[in-house]
Amino acid sequence: MAEKREYRMEELARLAGITVRTLRFYRERKLIPPPRREGRIAWYDDHHLARLRTIAALLERGHTLSGIAELAEAFDHGRDVADLLGFGTLTEEEPVRLTPEELAARFEGQDTPGNLAAAMELGYLGTDGDEIVHISRRLLDVSTALVREGIPLSAVLQAGARVREHADALAELFADLILGHAPEEDLARLRPLAQSVVDAELSLALDRRLREQGREAPDHGRG
Repeated sequence: MAEKREYRMEELARLAGITVRTLRFYRERKLIPPPRREGRIAWYDDHHLARLRTIAALLERGHTLSGIAELAEAFDHGRDVADLLGFGTLTEEEPVRLTPEELAARFEGQDTPGNLAAAMELGYLGTDGDEIVHISRRLLDVSTALVREGIPLSAVLQAGARVREHADALAELFADLILGHAPEEDLARLRPLAQSVVDAELSLALDRRLREQGREAPDHGRG
């Protein structure tokens, strides 16, 4: 395990490529967490350095300092990894660790404080220091694909919230079905059956929707 490094203000500013005055300004604006104090000496660590480099990257992409401040607040008050994943083990979903830069690259500049806060509220994102953890690689990949198809991330997150409501209801329905006729320990074993039913019904529902759209589409070929 790497030894934790700590830096005085002047050394941290030099490593981050900024002036001490800028570092003080960032600290006053609460863009970085407070340092550890030992008497009159302030000690900073690698998390502070990572945050400063993230700020520099966001400024280069055109973010304002006020927007970065909102983003920093979302980081500092977001759920941490333990809260996000809980004490149990996810049976299928694979969490993904991302730097802020990697997240921004996936969502083409739509990593706004509002979208980040919405994703944290949904439980999609948690924080581990200056690293972001997404709860599900599958959901992350689908969200990325939808954004690259031109759908705004805010709309994807709104849809995710609605899907979450229906998914919770379906999970409760299946759990009640199993627990009404089988011992509780069978719930995990029979879980794939519930997922198969939902997948098949969604497929059929999409078929119905596409047929309805086909019937509703205007026929431009007729005179």
